[in-house]
Amino acid sequence: MAKGLQGFSWTMLLLFCTIQELGAWATRTVVEDPGLGQPGDPTLLASGRVKRGWVWNQFFVVEEYTGTEPLYVGKIHSDSDEGDGSIKYTISGEGAGTIFLIDEITGDIHATERLDREQKTFYTLRAQARDRQTDQLLEPESEFIIKVQDINDSEPRFLEGPYIGSVAELSPIGTSVMQVMASDADDPTYGSSARVVYSVLEGEQHFTVDSKTGVIRTAVADLDRETQERYEVVIRATDMAGQLGGLSGSTTVTIVVTDVNDNPPRFPQKMYQFSIVETAPVGTAIGRVKAEDSDVGENTDMTYQVKDEEGVEMFKVTTDSNTQEAVIMVQKPLDYESKKVHTVVVEALNKFVDPRFVDLGTFRDQTIVRISVLDVDEPPEFRPPSNLMEVQEDAHIGSVVGVVTALDPDTANHPVRYAIDRSTDAERIFDIDANTGAIVTGKVLDRETAGWHNITVLAMEADNHSQVSRASLRIRILDVNDNPPELATPYEAAVCEDAKPGQLIQTISVVDRDEPQSGHRFYFTLAPEASNNHHFSLLDIKDNTAAVHTQRMGFNRQEQDVYLLPILVVDSGPPALSSTGTLTIRICGCDSNGAIQSCNSTAYVVSATLSPGALIALLVCVLILVVLVLLILTLKRHHKSHLTSEDDEDMRDNVIKYNDEGGGEQDTEAYDMSALRSLYDFSEIKGGDGGGGLGEGGLSGNPASELHILPQWVQSPDLDFSVFRDYICKKVEQADEDLSVPPYDSFQTYAFEGSDSPVLSLSSINTWSSSSEQDFSYLGGWGPRFRQLAALYAGRRGEEDSEES
Repeated sequence: MAKGLQGFSWTMLLLFCTIQELGAWATRTVVEDPGLGQPGDPTLLASGRVKRGWVWNQFFVVEEYTGTEPLYVGKIHSDSDEGDGSIKYTISGEGAGTIFLIDEITGDIHATERLDREQKTFYTLRAQARDRQTDQLLEPESEFIIKVQDINDSEPRFLEGPYIGSVAELSPIGTSVMQVMASDADDPTYGSSARVVYSVLEGEQHFTVDSKTGVIRTAVADLDRETQERYEVVIRATDMAGQLGGLSGSTTVTIVVTDVNDNPPRFPQKMYQFSIVETAPVGTAIGRVKAEDSDVGENTDMTYQVKDEEGVEMFKVTTDSNTQEAVIMVQKPLDYESKKVHTVVVEALNKFVDPRFVDLGTFRDQTIVRISVLDVDEPPEFRPPSNLMEVQEDAHIGSVVGVVTALDPDTANHPVRYAIDRSTDAERIFDIDANTGAIVTGKVLDRETAGWHNITVLAMEADNHSQVSRASLRIRILDVNDNPPELATPYEAAVCEDAKPGQLIQTISVVDRDEPQSGHRFYFTLAPEASNNHHFSLLDIKDNTAAVHTQRMGFNRQEQDVYLLPILVVDSGPPALSSTGTLTIRICGCDSNGAIQSCNSTAYVVSATLSPGALIALLVCVLILVVLVLLILTLKRHHKSHLTSEDDEDMRDNVIKYNDEGGGEQDTEAYDMSALRSLYDFSEIKGGDGGGGLGEGGLSGNPASELHILPQWVQSPDLDFSVFRDYICKKVEQADEDLSVPPYDSFQTYAFEGSDSPVLSLSSINTWSSSSEQDFSYLGGWGPRFRQLAALYAGRRGEEDSEES
């Protein structure tokens, strides 16, 4: 079949070329070269040449020529060619000399290569006619075009693939899905090679395609995503308008059926069973149930609700947005003893309902959830839960305040024991009967000290004290009249000597620590011991206050300056209590305006006459006197210390202090020995008989010097230190043998000075001579600090002189 079609194509091609060649002989086209001179050109007129032009036929060449000989394209010819071969034809431009060859004599053009119109549709060349002898241009160069004639050699192609479309399920017939488009590389202006039509090769049961536009549409109205979610449709494109011999191409189109909410939720089970302990707190999750939905995406979103009244009261249902499950939770406390099993109806319904599919049925479903309550050992419960009790403050110890009752809610109904949390009643003001729950007073109550008591009562099972319940109890102490009224303050009043009868002196008020429910009512009267009083009167104002007035004309301070008025105050009870208070009344002198000037009380006069400014001035004066006294004492001390320092200037004692220890007598590098030598001139000391005397050139011989030699200790050549040396060596040996003694880098002793000290001893102790030969009278001039020392040496010197005499 394919070979027959190919032979037919070549036959038609040869017939077309023959007709074209005949047309070339019958038609002549004269083309004026734009390079020739125009009429009236002086050069043309002078030469007398006539205007000439090119002559050739329309050039076409068929693409995809497969013959062995060069394909004849056409012929170029000049009207000046007389056929004698004197003109040479040449061409230049695209493909000249390679694709296209020209016969120089005849002007025939042949194509030597196989051409493809889809790659290049035409070629532009230029033709020349030259004199063969002189090679001069006989005609101006002219441009011509060789068009490549199209044949149907390219099949339609789908260049935008792969194609993926979508359509909603249950869409009506003819719903547009998508559009496909194929392109043909053949010449759309020549023949029908590029005219493409579309058809469905596979999937025509569900989809169709428009033959001209390539729009794919649904062919059925019952596309169901739940049945088949994806379709593969093969679309074919054929050129030549679908005629016999046309080429074709195909593509596969994937069509996805999208979901619509056409399926209601359905519970897999008609009943679910769960269990939970009765002590589960409110909000505890009991279990989860889920309704299934064949749809996808948001069409599966649903909400759950409890439908029956009992379930709504005891339980609630929430929707888990991630899993679309119904979470059943406790809404009220459960009680095994009240109800052991609860039946709840749970309904699931779609959140988004498509009104187009309402006629398919209700998009909701119901299931039954059976919840079993498990019994646990619960602590006792207080009944009734009243937390307020009252007791009179005068109740005796052991009086019953009230009774609390607690019962075991379990079926076993264990006995209950009671106690008071002592952290709330540390003073043990109340006690409770462990068996009956009766609360009694443990101490005497006083409302004025504490009007309320808050305690915590514990109720526990008798055989299991870990099951404990707590109840807060508020006890109010009721007031009784056990406190007498008292004057609000120790009242003191002042009255002028010239006071008139009936003059108000003082208003009296009282306080009472009790708080009767009907309010306070106090009664005032003078005490019995004031019955003979003729100076003052007391008036009860009936508003819990009383007024004191004068009852006589004038008073005399000289006779009596203070009056004590006893006042009896009685409350309203019951029982009525009373107390007596005293009003102190002072008689004072007043000016003509009634202002008090002076009273016989010193404290009253001071407080009345001295103003705060006067008191401040008095304090400032006292402070100045104290500062002056301190200044005088300081000056005296300074003067005394100055005199002492002048006496100290005569002292010849200089102390040089070293804070570091030396290396012993042999260590002469630790400190400067010249510091000691600088105090005394040892070079002038003469050693007479081994004692410390003065020579002729001694310090005593220099009247300008005030330095005196101190007694010196000189070592006796007869002393034997072997005993000390043996003792020290023995101690050293013991220390070396004792392993418990830590090691020392060195062991040195300073028990004695040695025999070769470069500095003579400054000590006067143990001098060699039995009697001092020095005169210590100079010590008396060293100041008061050395008087005792001078007295000692002076006394010793006198004893020695007496013994010698």
